[in-house]
Amino acid sequence: MRHMRIGAIAALALLLGCAQAATTTSAPTPRAAPAFTHTRADEWLNSAPLTVEKLRGKVVLVEFWTFDCINCLHSAEWVKKVAQDKAGAGLVVIGVHTPELPEERNVANVHSAVARLGIRYPVMIDGDYSYWNAMGNNYWPAFYLIDANGQVRGSAIGEMHVGDTEALKVERAIDALLAARS
Repeated sequence: MRHMRIGAIAALALLLGCAQAATTTSAPTPRAAPAFTHTRADEWLNSAPLTVEKLRGKVVLVEFWTFDCINCLHSAEWVKKVAQDKAGAGLVVIGVHTPELPEERNVANVHSAVARLGIRYPVMIDGDYSYWNAMGNNYWPAFYLIDANGQVRGSAIGEMHVGDTEALKVERAIDALLAARS
C-alpha cells in the first residue's frame, strides 16, 4: 500500500511538471490551502458553507470563474463532467465565483447563472476577491488542486474541454491525488 501511495505521488509530480509548462501557475512545492473566506450561508450556493478542515480526506478542485467570462463558459461542461464522474471517488469541486463585471456582483444574477448552467456543485460567492487574493489567483478560469491533507498541489489556467490534452493532464493529476488517499 505504501509503495502504491509513493508511486501515485511520483506520478502526480510528473504530471504536474508536464502541465506546468503549459498551464500550471503555482510553485511545484505544496502549500497549505487558504481557509475559505466566506462563511455565511448566503455566500454559498448548492451547499452549506464549507471549510478546508471539513474537506480533509477529500481531494478538492477549486475553480475560479465568473458567469460572463466566455472562457469560463467554455470550461463549464468539463467542470461538470469531472465533478460528476469523480465525486464517488472522493473529489469535491468548488466553484469560486469572483466577479469581473459590475453585473456579476449581483448575487441574484449569480443564482440565475448557476441555475441556467446546471451547476450542482458548491459555489462560493467571492465578491470581495478575498479568496482570490488568498489563493494568489490572477485568472479566469483558473483551477487549483487541493490534496486530502489540505495542501495545494497544482494549478492550471485557461479553458478546459472534455478530452483535450490539458484537461486530461488535470484529470490524471486528480486521479493520482485520489489514489494517494487510500
